[in-house]
Amino acid sequence: MSLYSEWREKLDNGVDEAFFRNYINAEKEAYRSILKSGNTAIKGKLSELAETYNMDNVTFMGFLDGIRTSLDNDLELESLDGDSGIELSINLEKLYYNMLEARADWLYGLEEWDGRLSEEKRKEIRRKYHEAHRAVRTKVGRNDPCPCGSGKKYKKCCGA
Repeated sequence: MSLYSEWREKLDNGVDEAFFRNYINAEKEAYRSILKSGNTAIKGKLSELAETYNMDNVTFMGFLDGIRTSLDNDLELESLDGDSGIELSINLEKLYYNMLEARADWLYGLEEWDGRLSEEKRKEIRRKYHEAHRAVRTKVGRNDPCPCGSGKKYKKCCGA
C-alpha cells in the first residue's frame, strides 16, 4: 500500500482527536520552520524530509497532500514512497490563500509570515479570498427588475 493510500485510509476510517491534534502541531511546526528559513525550494528524500520536520512518513504524506495546491510544481502523491526524491517549490501567496480557504487560523496566523509576506500583501490576499467567497443573491424577487433586461418588473415580464 502506498503512503498516500495509508494517509487516505487513516482519514476515511476517522481519526481520533489525539491524532488530529498531533498532526496539527506537526504541521504548524513544519510551516514555522519553512517560513522562518525562507527556503521555498525544498528537495530531498521523502523519509529524510519527514524526519527533518519531526513526522513519520504517513504523516508527512498528509502534509504533502495539504501543501500540494500551493506548489508551483506538480507532485504525484500516489507514486511516492519513503525512498522517493521530491522537490517542492512553494508559492507563498498561494499557500497563504489556501490556508485562508482551509480556515486554518493556526497556520495563516503564524507570526513567521511577517518576514515573508508584507502586511499589505496579506491584506490583498485576504481581500481576494473574501471577494471569491462572498455570498451572492441569485433569487429574483417579484418586484425586482427582470434579469432579461427589459426594464419591467420581474412579475410583469418573465415571472408572469
